[in-house]
Amino acid sequence: MSAKSAINKELFTPHDEKMLAGVQVKRRTKKKIPFLATGGQGDYMTFICLSVTNKKPSNVSLTKVKQFQGSSAFVKRSHWTIDQLRQVNGIDSNKDCPEFDLMFDSGLDQWVASSAGEKCTFIQILHHTCQRYCSARKPEFINCQSKLLGGNSILHSAADSVTSAVQKASQALNERGERLGRAEERTADMMNSAEQFAVTAHKLAMKHKC
Repeated sequence: MSAKSAINKELFTPHDEKMLAGVQVKRRTKKKIPFLATGGQGDYMTFICLSVTNKKPSNVSLTKVKQFQGSSAFVKRSHWTIDQLRQVNGIDSNKDCPEFDLMFDSGLDQWVASSAGEKCTFIQILHHTCQRYCSARKPEFINCQSKLLGGNSILHSAADSVTSAVQKASQALNERGERLGRAEERTADMMNSAEQFAVTAHKLAMKHKC
């Protein structure tokens, strides 16, 4: 089971939520930690997860999840509603890169994803989710490639693929229907010919009897 699947199973499913996307990250800049707060639990992996409740009205959230070294458990550390998200900065709109920023009401988080592809997929799903669920003020997406915000996106490509498959299936059914129609016409012609032959043969037989 992948880490994201495990996070969804352990942290979101029990609360009647589903994880829409997740990205493994590291901070680009270290946060200043108060002296008394030092002495943590060692190395850890960090994930930013996007989730939505199954019950209506749907509540969308972003959650920071950590897994500490030597532990198989995942722990929720920070939580924001989608309404608290003010800005998503993709850093470079001309090429794929792993860096991105999330600005909330409470402050700015600067991240580096484990890969540029993982970051792009996360931002794309995040943008799509904001467009769907944010009824009032939507967060601003800046310095993001156009493919992530529409156009030839993964979501649009998937939808186009499904539409294309449906069209091909429909065309195949239509062609099959046309072939069946032509076969039925040929069968009907053959039946008419056979009936006419039978009538002619009967007339000839009656004629010979006379």
